[in-house]
Amino acid sequence: MKNKKIRIAITMGDPAGIGAEIIVKALSHVEVYQECIPVVIGDYEALAEAIEFCHLPLELNEIHDITESKGEFGRVDFVNLRHLKKGSWKYKENNALCGEASFQYVILGIKEAMANKVQAVITAPISKESLNMAGHAYSGHTEIFAEYTGTKDFAMLLASKTLRVIHVSTHCSLREACDRVKKERVLNVIRLAQEGMKQLGYTSPKIGVSGLNPHCSENGLFGKEEEQEILPAIEEARKMGIDVTGPEPPDTVFVKCQAGQYDIVVAMYHDQGHIPLKLKGFEYDLQKDQYKAVSGINCTIGLPIVRTSVDHGTAFGKAGEGRANEESMLDAIFAGVTMANNRGFQI
Repeated sequence: MKNKKIRIAITMGDPAGIGAEIIVKALSHVEVYQECIPVVIGDYEALAEAIEFCHLPLELNEIHDITESKGEFGRVDFVNLRHLKKGSWKYKENNALCGEASFQYVILGIKEAMANKVQAVITAPISKESLNMAGHAYSGHTEIFAEYTGTKDFAMLLASKTLRVIHVSTHCSLREACDRVKKERVLNVIRLAQEGMKQLGYTSPKIGVSGLNPHCSENGLFGKEEEQEILPAIEEARKMGIDVTGPEPPDTVFVKCQAGQYDIVVAMYHDQGHIPLKLKGFEYDLQKDQYKAVSGINCTIGLPIVRTSVDHGTAFGKAGEGRANEESMLDAIFAGVTMANNRGFQI
């Protein structure tokens, strides 16, 4: 199966953001077509504009069934959902039209993956505000994929070239995140870390678990979560044969992962995991007001399908200008291919 190219769907994301741009830029790399058959789910108008202002020698090829895709370099196969008309949206602005369009791209991607017409779904960034303006009350892609695949236990895994992180909680208030640190959830995320790393090609992953409180609470001086919730989850995971260590102080566990002591860190909440990963994977040029590097991926572990994504947002500030960096989209595409191959999905 690994010698046969899989088919992937790439959802266009919010049309007012950089989704269409980073997709067409990524598809201008011949290496993508050497690894898979990519199909974009989006709108012609946004894709055509992105090709034009990025000055790319690409041709758009509209198909009506995703299985019609041929995967020819220089010829972008896409399914046109026709939510947009020329001039019907503005870059850099939240609005319900773009929110609805981005939602429908994702839903079709999920549908095609569940039908095994594609073996992975790669998502460009959406705007949570536009999504909610369109009447879809989700906090992000992760929750949409979980609901539409009927998945109860799932987690967000982020990976850069040197660091990997999975989260006990993501899109909620910090106060609520603390309340979500419970033994059952921590144990589930440790198990999902094991599953996700094996999909990424690690045969025997080493997992480090972060504490919640400073210094892992200093034996209860700063909190009880480590003793009452996190450590019991780790002990249970060890009984299952999982190579897991912790809890480790949050200010050192990522350093140890970077050095190779762990392959992945279980973080207790959104920013605890996102900050070190983006600090390592992103490089910002202040003089040019742009990112020189935006490596990293976001994937949802626990789903019956493969879903990976860029590890950044819609970047409204530079949308429509042709200066967005496609590195994270390339990372997401290649990670999706790896995960699908390791799961043994077939066309």
